[in-house]
Amino acid sequence: MIRIFSHYVSRNLVFLVALDSLVLMLSACVGTSFQLSATGNASGFGDLVPQAGVFALAVLVVMTSTGVYQLDYWQDVQARLGRLVAAALLGVVVASLIWYLTLSSYWGPKAIIVTVTLALAGSVFARFACSKWGNAGALKRRVLVLGTGSRVMKLAEFAQRNRNHEVVGYLPIQSSQHYVPLSRVLAMTSGESLLSFVKRHGVDQIVLAVRDRRDGGLPLQELLECRLNGVKITELTTFFECEYRQLMLESLNPSWMVLGDGFRQGFLRTTVKRLFDLTVSAVLLVLTLPIMLIAALCILIESGLPVLYRQERCGEGGRVFTLYKLRSMRNNAESGGTPRWAAASDDRTTRVGQIIRKLRIDELPQIINVFKGEMSFVGPRPERPFFVDQLVKQIPYYSLRHCIKPGITGWAQVSYPYGSSVDDAIEKLQYDLYHVKNHSLFLDIMILIATVEVVLWGRGAR
Repeated sequence: MIRIFSHYVSRNLVFLVALDSLVLMLSACVGTSFQLSATGNASGFGDLVPQAGVFALAVLVVMTSTGVYQLDYWQDVQARLGRLVAAALLGVVVASLIWYLTLSSYWGPKAIIVTVTLALAGSVFARFACSKWGNAGALKRRVLVLGTGSRVMKLAEFAQRNRNHEVVGYLPIQSSQHYVPLSRVLAMTSGESLLSFVKRHGVDQIVLAVRDRRDGGLPLQELLECRLNGVKITELTTFFECEYRQLMLESLNPSWMVLGDGFRQGFLRTTVKRLFDLTVSAVLLVLTLPIMLIAALCILIESGLPVLYRQERCGEGGRVFTLYKLRSMRNNAESGGTPRWAAASDDRTTRVGQIIRKLRIDELPQIINVFKGEMSFVGPRPERPFFVDQLVKQIPYYSLRHCIKPGITGWAQVSYPYGSSVDDAIEKLQYDLYHVKNHSLFLDIMILIATVEVVLWGRGAR
């Protein structure tokens, strides 16, 4: 993984984006050259690279927003090709609009046909190349896990579908129950050192997953030898954070959070985030105001007043505030007085409510909360005080998600489906804690782009 402004990004993904950028730039240059040659406008050749850059950037943003980078290379080929075509066509529209507004467009039918054809063919080839190299292990690191206890259960499950590394096996250090398949448990030969074992298996990285490290629980001298021979040594908590972009609750401890990096706050960071929130919210308000008015009219016609729904939520520091949403459920949906989780096909949801919840239109009035300073645009979703009181007692570190302002969208929302149980709350908390620890403007922008994909394809909506 590569760390970019505190956010971990897959090396495979960076490599694929680099290939796509090159393909898109070359495609736009060739396509524009055809157009200029046909019109005899030789003076326009000097603008090829800037215009190609605009096209490449526009298409990359659209590709990210449509979820092209969310799927495995050849998982559901039809869906991938469909998204690639949509991204290329939308990218052309965006780039053409930019060039038209800047009065420097050399974009015509011939350029569009050639550019889109080359871009699609090149993007398919880039994914084919990445898939081949990934399957051959060229882009994978070989990882050895020290420990076979309960802490590695989740890692063993996640590692089976990870394309960034290959777990060669699990090496028990202490006699304990194995929580991984016995076929994955490795053993050192008599008299063999850890370094020779690592070299024999071609290990690039060692992950420490031993809980009890007292009284020789870890072979520190042998680990030092491996480190001096170029093998990377990583704590399980750090490894999980880097590879899966979440903090694993089972392995968290206060000393790791206090002594490690992250969880940074400060005046400059707060000011930049506030300006970002106000800018994005103002733009979104202008773009979506007609949509909100139409949705409000539909709600009024179907089920009458009130159109807006007000609900108490827990915000920064655990302070309670009033959250605004377009009403998607019938009036008196909780007439019994006890809050309950929203469920799939919830019988309390109106017909209009089903549509606006699917498209996340019901969340748009929360822009008011952002302007009031009660919420950020990006952050952990605010939960109701009734559920917070329960979850704080059942889930360790749950209160840490209140260290920053809650958001309309967040890392947990784009990484995990809709939560409707305590188990879901635990999973989403691990993503929220990653966001709290590593939040930055770069991560906020990545979440915003990913949110578009969530809305377009209706992932996790209820």
